[in-house]
Amino acid sequence: MPPLAAWCETQKDWLVETIEALARLESPSPDKNAVDECGRELEARLTAIGATVERLPQARSGDHLRARFGEGERQVLVLGHFDTVWPLGQLARMPIRRDAGRLHGPGTFDMKAGIAIGMLAVRAILERRVPSPRVGMLWTTDEEVGSRSSRDLIEKEAKASAAVFVLEPSLPGGAVKTARKGCGEFEIVVRGVAAHAGIDIGQGASAIHELARQITAVERLQDPARGISVNVGLVSGGTRANVVAEEARAVVDVRAPSMEDARRIEGVMASLRTAAARTEVSVRGGFERPPLERSPGVVRLYERARDIANALGRPLEEGATGGGSDGNFTAALGVPTLDGLGAVGDGAHALHEHVVIDELPWRAALVAGLIASHA
Repeated sequence: MPPLAAWCETQKDWLVETIEALARLESPSPDKNAVDECGRELEARLTAIGATVERLPQARSGDHLRARFGEGERQVLVLGHFDTVWPLGQLARMPIRRDAGRLHGPGTFDMKAGIAIGMLAVRAILERRVPSPRVGMLWTTDEEVGSRSSRDLIEKEAKASAAVFVLEPSLPGGAVKTARKGCGEFEIVVRGVAAHAGIDIGQGASAIHELARQITAVERLQDPARGISVNVGLVSGGTRANVVAEEARAVVDVRAPSMEDARRIEGVMASLRTAAARTEVSVRGGFERPPLERSPGVVRLYERARDIANALGRPLEEGATGGGSDGNFTAALGVPTLDGLGAVGDGAHALHEHVVIDELPWRAALVAGLIASHA
């Protein structure tokens, strides 16, 4: 076993204890106080392993954390988040527990284990005195709700970095993510003319009926073979059953694998027109996360990671996913980005969320090797 991997293996208990400590501090994205409490624990642990940590205050979301290890002009960025989808009190339903080689609990897989892996990777480099570039770490607090307060910060740090390593969970079996779909959200609003449905229905123009036509038109954008998905997830409208609806609206989630597809979809959504007289349609929204495309820079970074994994005696596959991450932003800037370097496990956003304990140390060794390869 290579020296870095052997050393990381000796730190398995440290890894698990770190994950458990962070997971016990529930950190739902909308609860600033709870997220900040978790952030204080993370800040203390980062400081303890030698980081210079800067807390970046936010008015509504939790405060982001930026950490630095080492010096020099050349930087690589380790990226992730410590907010979760789980509400306060979820621990009562999903207690942290170790069972059959797995560590269960809310936020373990997505992605507090990834944070611990990143921390151990840097510890390995520092304590084993491995040459490396400056390491920047950015741990954010609103990834699960769109990264609105953190996007500018993420992009600024990425532009100053030679590569970005995203410690989101791996794909099943441990594969890293070399492609992610772009994530778009659109709101379609139709306005019509109200009227009594029994007496003057001909005087009205139903916004709901017209919205149904618009939904049918939007559905035609669906193209599973190209990886384009369209989901009308929310629909509302009207006031009473006996009133022709004056207004109706729908919220549409769209995923696209390329910027070309994303721009085409945005053009179609902007060009929607009504078929029924005396109705109007307007569309708001767009692609909040650009696609993470499998660019030559992403491929080169994956191939480097694969070679490091092979040297550790492990295969490393690659794959794509329909979900977005903050790696979408960095890859869209042209910065080589490799996602899914975090824990091996299952159950992101699900009641069976867990990580495989024995897989944790070698993932830390892999990240350490990737960082050192940029020295």
